Amino acid sequence: MFLLDYLQYRRDCRFKQAERASRIESLTAYHGSLTAADKETLTRPIEELVASVQSGTVNPVQVLRTYGKLALKAHSRTNCLTEILLPSAEKWLAKEGEINLQGPLAGIPVSLKDTVVVAGYDTTVGYSAFVGNKTLRDGPMVRMLKDAGAVPYVKTNCPITLLSFESTNAVWGRCTNPHNAAYSPGGSTGGESALLAMGGRIGIGSDVAGSVRVPAHFAGCYSIRCSTGRWPKVGICTSMPGQEGVPSVYSPMARTLGDLTYFTRAVLGEMRPWTYDYTVHPLPWRAEIEEEFGDVGRKLRVGVLRTDGVVDPSPACVRALTMAEEALRSQGCEIVEVEGAPDMYEGLRLASLLLNADGCQMFESFRRFGEWLDPGAAQMRRLAGLWTPLRCLYYLWVKYVQRDHIWAGLVRNWRAQSAFENWKLVSQREVYRARWFEWWNEQGLDVIISPPNATPAVPHDGMRDAVSSCGYTFLFNLLDYSAGVLPITHVDKALDKLPASFNSKKLHRVARGAYKHYDAERMHGLPVGVQVVGRRLEEEKVLAVMKRLEDALGDDKYQLLDLDDLD
Repeated sequence: MFLLDYLQYRRDCRFKQAERASRIESLTAYHGSLTAADKETLTRPIEELVASVQSGTVNPVQVLRTYGKLALKAHSRTNCLTEILLPSAEKWLAKEGEINLQGPLAGIPVSLKDTVVVAGYDTTVGYSAFVGNKTLRDGPMVRMLKDAGAVPYVKTNCPITLLSFESTNAVWGRCTNPHNAAYSPGGSTGGESALLAMGGRIGIGSDVAGSVRVPAHFAGCYSIRCSTGRWPKVGICTSMPGQEGVPSVYSPMARTLGDLTYFTRAVLGEMRPWTYDYTVHPLPWRAEIEEEFGDVGRKLRVGVLRTDGVVDPSPACVRALTMAEEALRSQGCEIVEVEGAPDMYEGLRLASLLLNADGCQMFESFRRFGEWLDPGAAQMRRLAGLWTPLRCLYYLWVKYVQRDHIWAGLVRNWRAQSAFENWKLVSQREVYRARWFEWWNEQGLDVIISPPNATPAVPHDGMRDAVSSCGYTFLFNLLDYSAGVLPITHVDKALDKLPASFNSKKLHRVARGAYKHYDAERMHGLPVGVQVVGRRLEEEKVLAVMKRLEDALGDDKYQLLDLDDLD
């Protein structure tokens, strides 16, 4: 039985990779160098591109072919694509009524995380057992996109389990960072970040612990984590169906901030997403909030979160945060320290137990015998499966012999929770959220800025060590706050070295795991971002402040990858 399961897993992986290669090879219209016209399309403001498609002066098929050509080039460098939708996309454009070319996103190609359901294509989520699960009907999110005029054209790579800041699985292979192939582009929406960094326009991913924000930080693009109920999520596949302790949300990503804001505004403001998905709040885009917080005459009170209290940020991330702080201060914003906030380590511990209250059984249930598993997820599964007396001994050893209370607190109850225990965790979550609510009110903050992660991108399989270093993003999933990430700078081997006195052996295990892979020399050139955090359902405010920050950077604004480097 186990042998047959293993053999089927291997067959399915070979089949999907051969199918993808065959589809790519057959797309003769999508091969070749990017022309001057292609590059003009790729850099043209999204408003102009939409208007030209609506008026008929630009052929949407030509736009599709430009972005399809770029996507294949990005894939050849990073292995970022899974399902290739391009032949179907051409048919959708040719079929009257399939795509609304008078919609607010007319003709705009949109890439989708592999978890999003598109009719006629598998949604594997990196699991071989999901090969062959294609449906006859698009999911609600895809139907909404087509009604808006958008053209889904590729699906993108992600990690098996969806619980990693890497994007690797046996079905599709390893996705790499376009800036340095030895590093991850992030996860779990890493295929999107790799494609967008290399010239893609718009993408959609999911985020349960930072999965659209960390990829933006690792690969150098833009994203926003929407609060639950603001963006559609029905009609997807996942590794953890039924998990509601820290709900996953779907959210947009983009190559530029202008594209991200335009896309979010178009969907929430014109498409009434709550008519496609019963989980979405009937809350239209609030232009007055965007205008209010985008006005440079409005003085913002900005809290600076310098550490999550678990892993202090690396020199590169400190420098990016300082650049953001100084830029906002130059605009007249009031900068205050985040002090006296509820214990962020407690947030990490609580969020970790809630997210894996099943003891990692659900994501493991879909994995076939012998199927490759992300090393960080494998560590979580092993700890959850420990015999209770052994876990207790391990906890006592870590806390009292190794004197590591951080790691000890995380592993103490790392196991499947009973329904009663899970209810108590949810109750603790609500108390914790209330404490943050009161603290924010007392501080009178408009937004918080923070690092998105303690370090820039991790090298491949680095999550074996850094799996628990996720507090900067995971906290705001627990709180359900709106949070965006924008790239600020690149790692500089001269400016971002660790001090000579730094000794990782003195750190607790979580911090040691993160810093094990920090090397400014090897990381030179990798992107470094900053996170902008608002409160629940404050997407308009967050995007407006992100623009103010980017504008304030002036000549120091992050430089995107050059399209000329693709050929």
